[in-house]
Amino acid sequence: MLILGLDPGSLHTGYGLVEKRGSALSALDWGRISSPRSRALVDRLADLATSLEALLDRSAPDLVALETPFHGLNSRSLIVLAQARGALLACLGRRNLEVVEYTPAEVKSAVTGNGRADKQQVAKMVQILLRLEGEPLEEDTSDALAVAICCAQRHRLDRLAKSLC
Repeated sequence: MLILGLDPGSLHTGYGLVEKRGSALSALDWGRISSPRSRALVDRLADLATSLEALLDRSAPDLVALETPFHGLNSRSLIVLAQARGALLACLGRRNLEVVEYTPAEVKSAVTGNGRADKQQVAKMVQILLRLEGEPLEEDTSDALAVAICCAQRHRLDRLAKSLC
């Protein structure tokens, strides 16, 4: 199963493509979609949508996982984040891709065993779990891979739980 994790943002959106084969996980692709702050928001959102379309063309994921927004953001940041998420979700909807969402605590717990882990702990565990060596990942890239790992670990159980309801 190919899982694309996304960490949405209007300036930088992290992505991570993880393959799950049995219980083994491997990272196939990761990075960030960026647009300069100097561009108008509408242009950044268009860039985001275009870049996601290209990523979907080359990666062909089976499902996409996103982290739900953190409510501690100020209202202006939350609105801009919601607009970026909307651009992403519109692209995913046009492709009829299954989209699942997890809270930050669910992602942290799945990756580190601690729902209150800090960003550095999550990043370190992402590198360990996916056997990534070298330079540390950008924060949004690491977060996107963490969301994909969470989905890989929980998706089957979540589907079974839904079917019982």
